[in-house]
Amino acid sequence: MKITKAELEAVAVKASQYPPEDIPEIAFAGRSNVGKSSLLNLITGRKSLARVSGSPGKTRTINFYRCNDGFRIVDLPGYGFAKVSRSESEKWGAMIEGYLENRGTLLKVVQLVDIRHKPSAQDVQMYDYLKYYGLDGMVAATKADKLGTNEKAKALRLIRQTLGMKKDDILIPVSALRRTGDEELLDAMQSLMEGR
Repeated sequence: MKITKAELEAVAVKASQYPPEDIPEIAFAGRSNVGKSSLLNLITGRKSLARVSGSPGKTRTINFYRCNDGFRIVDLPGYGFAKVSRSESEKWGAMIEGYLENRGTLLKVVQLVDIRHKPSAQDVQMYDYLKYYGLDGMVAATKADKLGTNEKAKALRLIRQTLGMKKDDILIPVSALRRTGDEELLDAMQSLMEGR
């Protein structure tokens, strides 16, 4: 699959601001600063569709991107170490949960983890949460350009093991810098939409 058209359709903090449930959605979730915006820009072929920032926690809303007029990519706020107050962080949590638990057109969540580090307790918690709702099974390991081939294989095994991924769960190493893994991720997303 190739995304030839992508536009920001809605920015939401509550359900009343979501676009209508008329086309399938695939959400992207990950820790703050994991490279979510860079990956979204890579797979949509747009340099600045999602705002990239060096400081964590820039995405504070749920952003809905309409792609090819046939599906949406939904960018969720990053979880983890963003420098925000506890109450702000709890607000994000409730906002994300509300979306994940109640959105009828949501097919799957692509969880992003940094390939250079063992998945954090929050990454594991998120994967377990997604598993509970049947939204798990697709993980993108970002910043894959930072590791050599042997290190990469070892890191992918560790991610699989730490998250408790099943054998047929999809784990794709991606690099926005080297522009790799994006086609594989798009193909997996297409298969998902065709199989629904």
